[in-house]
Amino acid sequence: MTSIIKLHALSGAMGESPPCYILQIDEVRILLDCGWNEQFDVEFMKELKRHVHTLDAVLLSYPDPLHLGALPYMVGKLGLNCPIYATIPVYKMGQMFMYDLYQSHYNMEDFDLFTLDDVDAAFDKIIQLKYNQSVSMKGKGYGLTITPLPAGHMIGGTIWKIMKVGEEDIIYANDFNHKKERHLNGCELEKLQRPSLLITDAFNALYQQARRRARDEKLMTNILQTLRNNGNVLVAVDTAGRVLELAHMLDQLWRNKESGLLAYSLALLNNVSYNVVEFAKSQIEWMSDKLMRSFEGARNNPFQFKHLQLCHSMAELAKVPNPKVVLASSPDMESGFSRELFLQWCANPVNSVILTTRTSPGTLTRDLIENGGNRVIELEIKRRIKLEGSELDEYQRKEREKAETHVDKTEEAELSSESDDELEMSVIGKHDIVVKQEGKLTTGFFKSMRKQHPMFPFYEDKIKCDEYGEIIRPEDYKLAEAPAEFDSNKENVQVTEEESSGDVTEIPTKCVSAVKSIQVNAHIQYIDFEGRSDGESLLKILSQLRPRRVIVVRGNPESTATIQNHCREQVGARAFAPNKGETIDVTTETHIYQVRLTDALVSQLQFQKGKEAELTWVDGQISVRESGQDAKPLNAQNEPMEVETENEKIFTLEPLPAGVVNNNHDTTFINELKLSDFKQVLTRSNISSEFSGGVLWCSNGTLAVRRLEAGKVILEGCLSEDYYKVRELLYDQFAIV
Repeated sequence: MTSIIKLHALSGAMGESPPCYILQIDEVRILLDCGWNEQFDVEFMKELKRHVHTLDAVLLSYPDPLHLGALPYMVGKLGLNCPIYATIPVYKMGQMFMYDLYQSHYNMEDFDLFTLDDVDAAFDKIIQLKYNQSVSMKGKGYGLTITPLPAGHMIGGTIWKIMKVGEEDIIYANDFNHKKERHLNGCELEKLQRPSLLITDAFNALYQQARRRARDEKLMTNILQTLRNNGNVLVAVDTAGRVLELAHMLDQLWRNKESGLLAYSLALLNNVSYNVVEFAKSQIEWMSDKLMRSFEGARNNPFQFKHLQLCHSMAELAKVPNPKVVLASSPDMESGFSRELFLQWCANPVNSVILTTRTSPGTLTRDLIENGGNRVIELEIKRRIKLEGSELDEYQRKEREKAETHVDKTEEAELSSESDDELEMSVIGKHDIVVKQEGKLTTGFFKSMRKQHPMFPFYEDKIKCDEYGEIIRPEDYKLAEAPAEFDSNKENVQVTEEESSGDVTEIPTKCVSAVKSIQVNAHIQYIDFEGRSDGESLLKILSQLRPRRVIVVRGNPESTATIQNHCREQVGARAFAPNKGETIDVTTETHIYQVRLTDALVSQLQFQKGKEAELTWVDGQISVRESGQDAKPLNAQNEPMEVETENEKIFTLEPLPAGVVNNNHDTTFINELKLSDFKQVLTRSNISSEFSGGVLWCSNGTLAVRRLEAGKVILEGCLSEDYYKVRELLYDQFAIV
């Protein structure tokens, strides 16, 4: 039986928008990635909102915002509530990406699309998997199995294999990398045998990559020339994905005494740099075979950096001596430390800016890659600054008012809870003993039976608590003379600095924005560290894989057409390329339709039990009805949702009119009977039987059961009681409709 398979391209089709697709297999709807672009496109989110409550599962391929950026918004604001599947590194590094993204935007503007709580809530829903770990879906998805396979590109990167028992195998592979790198193995896509459907991207279809050695030499030359001229190098990288390749490579270069780099500084600057490196250290088993062998043999962790200093703020970076190389997030330079450093360093011609990835059109990085430097550019500069003067006084006055109203409320609550007959005690003069206040009459309807005694004053210290329990003061636990431990690794220094720095969010701030003309004099260079397969390799992999059908997504029209033509001409596959917002039907059978049975028809059916199912004969007529919906589903805020209305007309199967009832169909016997199985049935019913010349002889040779080549079963013999017994047993082996 063939499944109906459709793909709805919400984003990431016929262009460079982030990948986000709904794969429909019969009644099951799976969201493949949920990327969000650097500008946080609101129109895309409106479209996604219509489908959120119809989803049965979400599959995440990579940890960067291009593949899971919309997840916190979907969970926090749209009420997404279905299983989300990802590998362990995608779960851990994805959190780092989203924390850094939030903090980068918060440091610039009043960012309210999602909060850190939304990020935590979204990642709590993720079911973490290992490579090649198959998961069987439940409920509507019964019979479907999903398996993550290695994809390269980023740590934990995934090619998803979706299988239906005995039917389709669907491969979703985008942004994969077949080449081995320093810290990652390549994907093994060519090992998959002729899938029935491949969903892949055309982003690099017309792109030719430089050889790895030439690329590395270009980077090394740029860094050395800039540093020797007393300039600084800004390398715009992501938070926790491709940065691992660059950080590992540069730290190894710095360790080489002949490289001439030991005199200069190397730093990694993002909001979560310490955590990223710690997670990388604990995930060596997800990395390349070479790194694993090195770790298993010499217990040498490749991410125990000796020269790379970890910074979390511009103040920490200022302590790193110049000239220096700084790996800063984010790669698009629309937000984060990379944008701040670019604004500081771009006017000086001795400095250098290295761009490592082609981000979306419209971003600062893409503009610099396409148009280069040595020009004036208009940039909107956003900053979060501390409140000063009258603004600070006004803020503090409002905070005091809030605090006072809060105190008044708590006092009222405490007073109302006190009992009426409690003794009112007060200290008079300088007495040590607390006595009953003179002239104060006890009030109250009931007479107090308790005897009152003078008491020494006692003040009980209230223990301060937060949501985690009693507040600990670190200075209470410090040893008087703790020897300072020496460690060559500079990470430990960074941790203490991070802890000592106050929480930025506690200081009253405001956001300011201004458009300025910036003179770009620094040397701008794009060096490809994207870690994706190039066009030539992509076409070779498709030829080896030989899929039956291909859906080409995410790529400009020329790249998409290149992949489509190759699939049709060289691979012999049916190739589809949806436009953004379009739904395409890629069902294997060309003439297959979904039909709804009416209650009137179902109530007339008489089912017969077969081997693995119940069967019945249906006489009915097809009619087309308008689909109606009683009520719209509600979202997380209990507001009615917009619902997809693309299938307004549905086919229904209804009973035949009263005068046209037709019961004259030939009786059909359904089963593939084996005579050896039937012999056991006869034995259980105490009827003797034996095989002779391919014929089953029963009842001492008086009856013969033969099976012909066409699958027909013939019963021959004299009419007798045994004949009818054997025939009845034979009929029981079939579903008769």
